[in-house]
Amino acid sequence: MLTTTDVAKVYDTIMSIPGMNETVKIDMRISRKNVLLLNSVIKRGLTAKDDDKSANLLEGIPKETLQELDAFADDCLTKAGLNELNEKLKALSQK
Repeated sequence: MLTTTDVAKVYDTIMSIPGMNETVKIDMRISRKNVLLLNSVIKRGLTAKDDDKSANLLEGIPKETLQELDAFADDCLTKAGLNELNEKLKALSQK
C-alpha cells in the first residue's frame, strides 16, 4: 500500500508530464444537482485540514493551480445559476 507521501510523489510526477499545462475544452452536460455536489467536493478538498490525508496531496500543487480550480468550481455554479442556492445552503450548514 502506498503512503500519502508516495501518492503525492505520483501526483507530482503526473503533473510534470509534458502538455499537462495545455488548456482543453470540455463540453459536458450534467445535472444541476451534480454541479452543486461537484462544487462542494472541490471546495471541501481545497480547504482540507492539515490532519486530513488529502491535504498532504495538495502541498506540492502550486497556489495558482489551486486558485484556478477554485475559480472553476465557482464558474460551474454561475453557469448553472446556483450561486444563490449555494450561499443559502452554506448559511444553513454554518448554523
